[in-house]
Amino acid sequence: MEDTISRRKFIGTNGQAAVAAIGAAFPPKVLGANDRIRIGIIGVGGHGGGNHLKWLHSRTQENNIEVGAVADVYQRRITRAQSVVAGAKGYLDYRKLLENKDIDAVVVATPDHWHAKISIDALEAGKHVYCEKPMTLTIPQAIAVRDTVRRTKMVYTVGPQRTGDAAFWEANSAIQEGRIGKVMWAQSGGGGSQRVSIYDGWFKIDPSAHPNGAGDDYVDWDMWLGWQFGLAPKIPWDPEHYFRFRKYWPYSGGQASDLLFHTLAPLLLALAGPNGAYPKRVTASGGLYVFKDGGRDVPDVYVTTLDYPGEYTILLVNHSAVGGRIPTMICGRHGAIEMTNTRTPRGRPHEPTSDLRFRPESEFLAEFKEKNGNREGEVDVKVEARRDIMARFLDAIRGLGTVSCNAELGAATMAGIKMGVDAYRLNKPMLWDPKTETVL
Repeated sequence: MEDTISRRKFIGTNGQAAVAAIGAAFPPKVLGANDRIRIGIIGVGGHGGGNHLKWLHSRTQENNIEVGAVADVYQRRITRAQSVVAGAKGYLDYRKLLENKDIDAVVVATPDHWHAKISIDALEAGKHVYCEKPMTLTIPQAIAVRDTVRRTKMVYTVGPQRTGDAAFWEANSAIQEGRIGKVMWAQSGGGGSQRVSIYDGWFKIDPSAHPNGAGDDYVDWDMWLGWQFGLAPKIPWDPEHYFRFRKYWPYSGGQASDLLFHTLAPLLLALAGPNGAYPKRVTASGGLYVFKDGGRDVPDVYVTTLDYPGEYTILLVNHSAVGGRIPTMICGRHGAIEMTNTRTPRGRPHEPTSDLRFRPESEFLAEFKEKNGNREGEVDVKVEARRDIMARFLDAIRGLGTVSCNAELGAATMAGIKMGVDAYRLNKPMLWDPKTETVL
């Protein structure tokens, strides 16, 4: 089930000599004397053209940045983005943006099946990269991006927002200190009860968009598919696939890669540290129980369990047809850590911050008390918000810190997510071989 598209196809070259040539042609940029970072956004649809573009543009002075270019295969989105950021250059082909030597960093906010190729092309072109979640569509792609980051030494981050939640970083420190004993279990998940599928409700179809459209109506459909690079099958124009790509396996892992990547990455950060960990066994279940319209691949109820070599299991749940959530918590031999009082700092609607509650297990009160300041019962800890994940990306470019979700954590998270998708689709467990970094 795991795709085996070669790294050559990811980066769109004819071999290693071409890779070296790209690196020589575009050496890593040095910021100018005024320390201003010029950013290009690749993919300016709903998230890239909304959250990222508006956030970056609104903080031009505060963060000493400038959105200098945008790229998209849909001309209307380019025109709309340029109306927000006057003077930004617009490109229908992202490769032209990467040739712009004034651009220091890029935000990749395209459909999932393009994340790997664009990220690698950008890294090879000497650009720092902020890539929206999920890191990639497949595991080999994630490994290829990770290895390119290791080699180029460029700043790279993936964008699962809750890795910016300081509570998970505090939880990691607490686990290292033994405050809840040996960790064995973690869980998180939820969803919402909608009358229509979230991917129908959230994403509207523009009926005027078309590969034969004129002016703003034009869509470069072949480029969007990426079939010439081996990224997706070649099919006739289909607005459902274009505007609601998360419903279809060739471009997305559904809610597993869309929503649970946000959940697994911070849990791995807490349990294993900033570089994450690869699972040894993943199972998944669920189904298409409600939205049986024949127009989608992905289920509306999805449950996955991931077993790790560190001897703990993670349970993740997502559903788009019923309400209710399961609490986010990490369970150890002597106690548990619960995420409480989750709130959104002003101006950061997509980046919640939580507090922590340490709850003892009754049979291990003495051990819990010893590691938790001699407290007899629950211990509540208020956590101060960290700088948001985009701001930390900009800090890292300036050498002032580290990103919230680096390429190591991103690749480890992608392995768990994709193994779950394949376990669901094949109806059998997926096993990981750490020596070859492949799925058995």
